[in-house]
Amino acid sequence: MGRAGRPGRAEQGPEVAVTVWDRPERGTRGPAAVHSRAELATVAVELADRGGLPAVSMRAVAQALGTGQASLYRYVSGREDLLDLMVDAVAGEVALDVPLGGDPVEDLTALASRTKAVQLRHPWLTDVPPEPLRLGPRSLDFLEYALRALAPVRLPGRAKMEVVALMNALVAQFARTELQGSDAYDAGNRRAAQAGYLSRAAGRGDRPHLAAAMAESAGAGTGTGTGTDPAEDPQVMFERAVRRVLTGLVLAE
Repeated sequence: MGRAGRPGRAEQGPEVAVTVWDRPERGTRGPAAVHSRAELATVAVELADRGGLPAVSMRAVAQALGTGQASLYRYVSGREDLLDLMVDAVAGEVALDVPLGGDPVEDLTALASRTKAVQLRHPWLTDVPPEPLRLGPRSLDFLEYALRALAPVRLPGRAKMEVVALMNALVAQFARTELQGSDAYDAGNRRAAQAGYLSRAAGRGDRPHLAAAMAESAGAGTGTGTGTDPAEDPQVMFERAVRRVLTGLVLAE
């Protein structure tokens, strides 16, 4: 026991962690707050859009706001809170007022396309350390919309959550690939060279399944879905892949 019969710190058990969303908007100690978490998020997103995720620090955000770094701790406990605010702020850019058509695969494919567009506008998003539950109010709105699209599907709630998680993983992967391709030197020539190598390898006769798959894809005029056609529109490839994955998951009911 501690002094005056009060339990010592070690006897109180581990401190319960809370997210930035569970804490008050502003701390109660110290001088009156003059900023808001929304302002912090806006500034941090602008810094990241210009200089990538490494450009975002508590000091940089404080300087942009014209305040001292210590004052930011009235709003957030550290950089992880700041990342939570940033991710949730840009999640609010995904349009959720689009009426659902009743086809879960098409509705989620359209949602995935709108989400990828946001990720391409904010390339740093693909560098944020992935956490399954990095969810704020806007992210919860996104999840609610996606689950509403899945309402006609007879799958348990956990399976529906997994469908949304896999969709988001596909979005992040395709966005990352597009961003890397657009930044790479002579990316078009590299893709063409790689596609040529794959075609020649398939034509040697020692990989019959690969050769058959590529021949069937070429005959259908759809590509393989693996990026082997350097002229194929990345968005067309993305939507085809998302539809295939979602169809398989939804039919698993």
